[in-house]
Amino acid sequence: MTTESPRWFKSSYSNNGGECVEVATNLVPLCGVVPVRDSKNPSGPALDLAADAFASFVTGVKAGEFGAV
Repeated sequence: MTTESPRWFKSSYSNNGGECVEVATNLVPLCGVVPVRDSKNPSGPALDLAADAFASFVTGVKAGEFGAV
């Protein structure tokens, strides 16, 4: 494991509607993971996604594969 701390951020598309997640992409070069957490619970658990899986998810979202919100 690394001593690098996650640098969390929310999408610029977040409108503070309470349904946001935060990601920390700074860990990709060192660990190959993108941690994801609930922005309403920053001290709660984070889910570490493999960088390629996260990239595929983002591509799917942009392509509308998960339906409209």
